[in-house]
Amino acid sequence: MNKPISSFAPAARPWWHGAVIYQIYPRSFSDSNGDGIGDLAGITARLEYIASLDVDAIWLSPFFASPMKDFGYDVSDYRAIDPMFGTMADFDALVARAHALGLRVIIDQVYAHTSDAHAWFQESRSDRASPKSDWYVWADPKPDGTPPNNWLSVFYGSGWTWDGRRGQYYFHNFLPSQPNLNVHSPEVQKALFDTARFWLDRGVDGFRLDAINFAMHDPALTDNPPVLNDDAVRKRPFDYQHHLHNQSQPDLIPFIEGLSALVQSFGSDRFTVAEVGGENSIAERQAYTAGDKRLNTSYGFDFLYADHLDPALILNALAHWPGKAGEGWPSWAFSNHDAPRVVSRWGGAHPDPAWAPLLLALLMGLRGNVFLYQGEELGLPQAEIPFNRLRDPEAIANWPLTLGRDGARTPMPWSSDKAFAGFSTVEPWLPIPADHVARAVSLQDGDGQSVLATARILIALRRSSEALKEGGFSPLALASPLLGFDRSAPGQKLRCLFNLGRDTMACEELGGGQIVFSFGAVSQADKKMGPLSACYIERG
Repeated sequence: MNKPISSFAPAARPWWHGAVIYQIYPRSFSDSNGDGIGDLAGITARLEYIASLDVDAIWLSPFFASPMKDFGYDVSDYRAIDPMFGTMADFDALVARAHALGLRVIIDQVYAHTSDAHAWFQESRSDRASPKSDWYVWADPKPDGTPPNNWLSVFYGSGWTWDGRRGQYYFHNFLPSQPNLNVHSPEVQKALFDTARFWLDRGVDGFRLDAINFAMHDPALTDNPPVLNDDAVRKRPFDYQHHLHNQSQPDLIPFIEGLSALVQSFGSDRFTVAEVGGENSIAERQAYTAGDKRLNTSYGFDFLYADHLDPALILNALAHWPGKAGEGWPSWAFSNHDAPRVVSRWGGAHPDPAWAPLLLALLMGLRGNVFLYQGEELGLPQAEIPFNRLRDPEAIANWPLTLGRDGARTPMPWSSDKAFAGFSTVEPWLPIPADHVARAVSLQDGDGQSVLATARILIALRRSSEALKEGGFSPLALASPLLGFDRSAPGQKLRCLFNLGRDTMACEELGGGQIVFSFGAVSQADKKMGPLSACYIERG
């Protein structure tokens, strides 16, 4: 049986305020049955390692039944485990073990679209008079037979695909095999809420809502306007439009409120986090999390898609969340399964070894929740995947301009002295690069100077510090490449300082207080910070 959520000790604040949540990409975490693909039993076997990081929760990317054309984000049955990942009994065992170790379990919910293999879509496409006829976004062609409007897919060209059985086009924001649900429909909303209830009944502690702002469209099917007077380099047709009508509709707010009410009916400590991308991401994240009747938190791509790091990037992102009354609570991620790993993205093709601990110190200092992607605690760089080993449909379709997501999804390196880095006993679904094997858990686990050791120190410090978990955020006026801010809570004030450059910098703000964490050449006596260095100073 699952350990009931009430067994967690009561807290004065929501457990997720300031939490560190560890993202697991199940295909690539640990393979228990020797087929080269990670699975639920493999995750369960490694939960003690995750607990040793002192994180608050795990987030599992999709493990549901799926044709895997988008690696699980094309769901064919919301309430079934895909056999490659195991069984429902394996999932129940995972939840029970996680709870026993003090870890909450967050799972993905993909409400914007399903797989075209889903029974709902099969019924919807079969007959315009079927009970599920309007469960997806269908439209007649224009008089000349072309698609109903100019909406584009993220991955390819037109967002519309012709279906001969129904004699209409259906809409998809992503792959043609991922038809968009018509979430305007009350029947669709009820079906999605029933799905959420199913997993909450099984003991999950909350949901990460995938691409939630793609879940509703403009029923009038209004054309999107083009992007004009913009010198940005565009890598996909999708980037040539302002996506005002195929996503981000105002009717999402009542849907979000209904979903939040359902989740909270299972206990006030159940949790919701939205993924919200796009050009209006900040306003939408604020709207989806405002007040106490909507989602607990959200994250965007402020850092995930940024190609370089400077102080302005950090301070500008945090400035949108000053902590005003009624404001939502932010979340932050530097890496995940959809973005190139941050060590390479900000540190270059051959990053200085100092980048990984520096970035961990920066991430753990931010106000909000922190998402830590598997392997980030090891300092893994982006993997280089040859074209003939690519699996990501976006990478294959847009090669070489969009290198895709495979390089961030390679298997976790557990043991440097075992075949396939201890991930599997056979060739994994993606290759494991040699520089990842050199950063394996087995090599770092007992090394007090490793990136893994630094990650554990920082997470424990954040967990024990009211200032870091929930305190205010006040930026310091420093000249780039220095970055600094104060985190403060009643009885505690921490000054967080970083040198993001490659030269030693004078830093007057080092004076006063006791250093509780430092990395790199930091001298309070000389008031100097060496290249790629960081420190936290307790000042009261």
